[in-house]
Amino acid sequence: MQMIFFILAGVALVSGGLVVFQRHPLRSALWLIVNFFAVAGIYLLAHAEFIAAIQIIVYAGAIMVLFLFVIMLLNLRQPEEEQRFMHLGQKVGGITLAVFTVLLLVYGVCKVVLPPGKDAPPGLGNTESIAKLLFTDYLLPFEVTSVLLLVAIVGAVVLAKSKLK
Repeated sequence: MQMIFFILAGVALVSGGLVVFQRHPLRSALWLIVNFFAVAGIYLLAHAEFIAAIQIIVYAGAIMVLFLFVIMLLNLRQPEEEQRFMHLGQKVGGITLAVFTVLLLVYGVCKVVLPPGKDAPPGLGNTESIAKLLFTDYLLPFEVTSVLLLVAIVGAVVLAKSKLK
């Protein structure tokens, strides 16, 4: 368990550094996706399955699609030589990431099949306890946040529509 944590932490640190130091914005965004997956793996090791799922769905899914859309929309490509063959480092990196992803999937499936750890209350998993707190003790802040997000969306539409005229 500790060895998996150190591997995930190393992947997160290296990919975070590559996000910052990449010159090409598309490559930087792809390294950010690797970082999101590594952080999700660390959340899985901490028995925070709900946060790991949100990390993958929201950040690696929706936010990265938005980033990639903006990068493609701005056309920030730099002229590069067309590479017809992958370098050895790219092949090794791809195989390493594929093996890492398969190991993470196997670990996640084993966590779902096996009973929850000692940290979870009996009969109540991580997601259920978050939902119970969210819809009982924190219902008012949850609803206020949803109204604020709705107001922000309406405001963005109004501002965008006024600029078109």
